[in-house]
Formats: sequence, structure tokens, C-alpha cells
Amino acid sequence: MEAGSDKRMSDVSDLERRLGKALDRIAKTARGLSAPAQKTDDGDVETLRKELEAERAKNAQLSERVNAVRQRQESSFATLERRLARMTEQLDLQSLEMLRLKKANTKLIEANRQLREGTEAQVIEPSTINRSLVAELEALRAERAAEAAEMEDVLGELKPLVASENTNA
Repeated sequence: MEAGSDKRMSDVSDLERRLGKALDRIAKTARGLSAPAQKTDDGDVETLRKELEAERAKNAQLSERVNAVRQRQESSFATLERRLARMTEQLDLQSLEMLRLKKANTKLIEANRQLREGTEAQVIEPSTINRSLVAELEALRAERAAEAAEMEDVLGELKPLVASENTNA
């Protein structure tokens, strides 16, 4: 029985020692927390307020900068979207003109083949000559339209450059 009571006594002593250390730490922490509150004076509070105001001013400036960057990005994005839409339209127009040119050239090739066959057979019909001339005229018009579409693309790219030069001058 004595061994059991000795163990309980050492456990109680150990718990008392640990409890005492914990109470000491709590007391030190409490003194540490109350000490700065007693030491702060109006000068420290005013300094802290000034620092807080300075940080708020910096924060406001950063917010303005972020807003300015966001607006520039939105503007750039809108400009790029408009440019993409314009270039898509130009590409569609060029594709259409190239298709028309291809079709006209196919007709011209066919008309020239018929003329060649007529010449070899020594029988040239006026309607064959007429179809050949119409096909050639159509091919020339399609070629001109394709060149005009290409020129429009070039001018479309030059206009912003000229406009930026005028604003910089």
C-alpha cells in the first residue's frame, strides 16, 4: 500500500509544481498585457494615427492605380475585339472575292478550251467567242475586286498608324 500512496503523492506534487508554473506564466502574460496599456500616452496614439492615415493614403493610391490599370486593360481588350472583328470581316470579304476570282478563271479556262477546239476544227462560232470575252471580262472584274479588297485591308491597317502619328505630332 505504501508504494501506491507514494505514487499518488509524487503525482500530486508533480501536478502542484506544474500548476504553479502555469500560474506564474499567466501572471507574467497579464503583467505584459497591462504594461503597454499603461505606458501608451497621447504622443504614441497620435503617431499611430498618423501612420494609419499614411497607410490609408497609400492604399487609396494603390486602389486608384489598380483601377487605372483595369480601365486600360478593358480599353485595350475592347480595341482588340474591334480590330479582330474588322479583320474577320476583311478576311471574309477577301475569301469571297477569291472564290469569285476562282470561279471566273474556271469559266475563262473553259471558254479558251472551246476556242482552241474550234480553231483546231476550223469552226469558230460567234457565241464561243462571245462567251470567251465575257469570261475574260468577268475574270478581270473579279481580279480587280480582289485587289480592291486587299487594298482595303492595307488601308485598314494604315489608318490607326496614321491616326496615332497625328495625335503624337
